[in-house]
Amino acid sequence: MRTDEETGNIKSLGKKVNYSFDYNPELLETFPNKHPDNDYFVKFNCPEFTSLCPITSQPDFATIYISYVPGEKMVESKSLKLYLFSFRNHGDFHEDCINIIMKDLIKAMEPKYIEVWGKFLPRGGLSIDPYCNYGRPNTKWEQMAWDRLSHHDMYPEKIDNR
Repeated sequence: MRTDEETGNIKSLGKKVNYSFDYNPELLETFPNKHPDNDYFVKFNCPEFTSLCPITSQPDFATIYISYVPGEKMVESKSLKLYLFSFRNHGDFHEDCINIIMKDLIKAMEPKYIEVWGKFLPRGGLSIDPYCNYGRPNTKWEQMAWDRLSHHDMYPEKIDNR
């Protein structure tokens, strides 16, 4: 049996899923990073993200890409899934959702670096792909965040209507 010190007191893993239908950052759970001295990326691809347009209440669908370099804590994947599901009835613009996700993850785990990219399906013939990132201030990660942001998406993707 693993101890709380090893698992970070994770509550949702291995239990019956109770989906929250209201935005809830409290769902995010973390556990200790066993390799905090190593710099490495963790990437999540979340192809079933759904939120609501704050004006029309129509659903918006996206794939959310989350990449981060962990510090002392890491986000537990099931809790992340439940957290992202909690946006299902949340009304916000695409850009707001992506920034909220990033800020909630920063608050929960204090990563060295993180980026969140939303690839939303077109509605009305237009897709929106907001990207945001963060590097821990006064570290090499702050400069990396600026470099990645300033060179972001310089190579257009193949248009395939997703």
